[in-house]
Amino acid sequence: MLKERRMVAEQIAGALFEAEAAIDAALSKTAQLAGVMPALRKQAGLSALIGQDAVEHASQAIAALAEARRAIVETHKQLSVAQEQAGLGAVTMTDPGSGIKPPASADESTRVRMKHIRAVHAA
Repeated sequence: MLKERRMVAEQIAGALFEAEAAIDAALSKTAQLAGVMPALRKQAGLSALIGQDAVEHASQAIAALAEARRAIVETHKQLSVAQEQAGLGAVTMTDPGSGIKPPASADESTRVRMKHIRAVHAA
């Protein structure tokens, strides 16, 4: 049973890491677009009025992607809670793209979960 739970957790973690990477990539590319439009407009010698609506819409897209990133980070936190609830708290899920797991934050939910951890001394 533990083997099946771990396999499911690894599949969920893989999907999560892919979603996080996709949002980060979209945010990065959209910010790049928003940054390059005014520079290229100026380089072309065009009025600041040209393309203003496009810059505003790109900025709105960045805000929406930032909100999506916030939501996926919250999803990640909640999946960490579910991982512990499933009895897999000792299993480290790593992002194959980075090979590392980010450190847990010291927010209230982390402190509450960590108070149940106790040290085990070697015999």
